[in-house]
Amino acid sequence: MARVAFLGLGVMGYPMAGHLKKAGHEVTVYNRTSAKAEAWVREYGGRSAPTPGDAAQGAEIVFACVGNDADVREVTLGSGGAFASMERSTVFVDHTTASASLARELDAAARERGLGFVDAPVSGGQAGAEKGILTVMAGGEEAAYRVAEPVIGVYARAVRLMGPAGSGQLTKMVNQICIAGLVQALAEGLEFAKKAGLDPAAVIDVISKGAAQSWQMENRYKTMIEGAFDHGFAVDWMRKDLGICLDEARTNGAHLPVTALVDQFYSEVQAMGGGRWDTSSLIARLQRGASK
Repeated sequence: MARVAFLGLGVMGYPMAGHLKKAGHEVTVYNRTSAKAEAWVREYGGRSAPTPGDAAQGAEIVFACVGNDADVREVTLGSGGAFASMERSTVFVDHTTASASLARELDAAARERGLGFVDAPVSGGQAGAEKGILTVMAGGEEAAYRVAEPVIGVYARAVRLMGPAGSGQLTKMVNQICIAGLVQALAEGLEFAKKAGLDPAAVIDVISKGAAQSWQMENRYKTMIEGAFDHGFAVDWMRKDLGICLDEARTNGAHLPVTALVDQFYSEVQAMGGGRWDTSSLIARLQRGASK
């Protein structure tokens, strides 16, 4: 069992840290809103700390799952940040979906301090975090990764080192690019089925047994038909992720026309007041257009 810190108790971090505590690890948590950290301690035990640095003190592995690049910098290098308090050879694992350039920046800063760094964004959403079945794609030095891997396994069903620092974030970008196109295609398929006079649920029951099958189809078609978007990964966060993908593509020369188009569609969902809706709400945009 390890002494660990977990920074960030949002919809993902809260259950992930809980799995660590239930597995027997000694867990100290930090959250920007202290009430959330206090609620976590009441539910799981362990202890909370007032700053990232306080949480990281004495930890063997420090995990973070926060909002964006600026938040990651704040909990690592900011005033009261974790890096200043971490002992040499301690490993920092960043589960935030952030830019590859930030991962490389923090890897360099960690090396200067004798620390290990692993960028390890996750896929699987809130449900995956709660069930402990996330997919984790990692970047960094193998030595640091090997320290973190068995502990990450507490809440992951798949974890793999993809290459040097930044490789985890780049792999997560591929994940989000693929999801964006799949959700739009599923939304269009369901809308087409409805307009064609078919029973959309019956259509999905048939085609999900063939080549069109996907996780999105299996897990989101019913709520998309019902117009229920109060679960899963929010549009606001997807737009943040797609922005990272498009920025990286401008750097590496990749062409992402469908991704750019779906990002535009998500901006329209935000304008409809759907920023906190699940990403499957792309169908709401089609239905709005049909009703005009």
